[in-house]
Amino acid sequence: MKNPVFVLAPDSFKESLTAKEVCMAMEKGIKKVLPEAVCIQVPMADGGEGTVQSLIDATGGEIYHRTVTGPLGQPVTAHFGILGDGQTAAIEMASASGLHLVTKETKNPLITTTYGTGELIKACLDKGVKKIIIGIGGSATNDGGAGMAQALGVKLLDENGLELGFGGGSLGRLAKVNMAHIDPRLKDKRIYIGSDVTNPLCGENGASKIFGPQKGATPEMVEILDANLTHYANILMKELGKDMKDFPGAGAAGGLGAGLLAFTNAELKKGIDLVVEYTRLEQKVKEADFVLTGEGGIDFQTQFGKTPYGVAQTAKRHGKTVIAVAGYVGDKIDILYDKGIDAIFGILPKAMSLEVALKTGQKNIEITCENIARLVALAGAPTRK
Repeated sequence: MKNPVFVLAPDSFKESLTAKEVCMAMEKGIKKVLPEAVCIQVPMADGGEGTVQSLIDATGGEIYHRTVTGPLGQPVTAHFGILGDGQTAAIEMASASGLHLVTKETKNPLITTTYGTGELIKACLDKGVKKIIIGIGGSATNDGGAGMAQALGVKLLDENGLELGFGGGSLGRLAKVNMAHIDPRLKDKRIYIGSDVTNPLCGENGASKIFGPQKGATPEMVEILDANLTHYANILMKELGKDMKDFPGAGAAGGLGAGLLAFTNAELKKGIDLVVEYTRLEQKVKEADFVLTGEGGIDFQTQFGKTPYGVAQTAKRHGKTVIAVAGYVGDKIDILYDKGIDAIFGILPKAMSLEVALKTGQKNIEITCENIARLVALAGAPTRK
């Protein structure tokens, strides 16, 4: 019989460990008990923070850094990745246009822009890629992707033929869209938007009303932003024939979803599904006896497109045992046992502060996975002749 094969497919433990570091801690714990075990590391993400790093780690790609225009119009250092195939790029819009780049005092969705995200797309095009994956969580913006489009050469003009300024506060003046100078390299490129947000661009469940307040919008600003995005959607329909107002997911990242769909050959997909595809997780779990996954916190919301859920769904298509570990185990996790996860283990050995928990994440994952391996061994793990 063969040695046991473990596929290790966790997300990052935010503020503690990258997905790759979690994989390494898992393997170290397993091999204390089962030194002959085969561990296949597949760092994962769900389209949010850490997606680029996970895709690069899983495919042997490379990270690049660029100075781009931040959400407030100031230079920031952002990054993108080229996957191991050399043909696919990965971007996190938050790297250029994210909420972490503004402060409580400076966040203002009337003026924040996605221009830097457009500059990252151009940087990817400069690398000669054929596909671009864009994770669009964590934005500081509510400009409908207008800044992104402007960085790619689209002219957004008011009734006097003047270019609009940055931010969602300017969109109410949009009168004309000139596509004559959009980067021609976009024409034959596929862009995949990784997002689990299904909100439309406008209205009660739209970008401004649902997500605007966390980006600094007052109730008065929310009304202005929603009215401006509605106007923007009307102009996009008139000028481009693209109906973005009620399109599910168009409201993601302050309407960046709408902008990408309107101005490029973009397609919306669940973030976890994109990562599963490009890490070739499905092919790897076919070889597994056990699949380990996890992230910083697991609760009933994990079923809504989070990494452990996506990994479990993939593994269960091949009848594999799925075990999850988490720093925080929350409410109603029993629902996950019907969603493909067979067991969930919290990694904290005792009550401790968040600061200590983050610092000891590697050790705690290692110990937890050692104990999982002991259970596997007791249950009669397969061993090679």
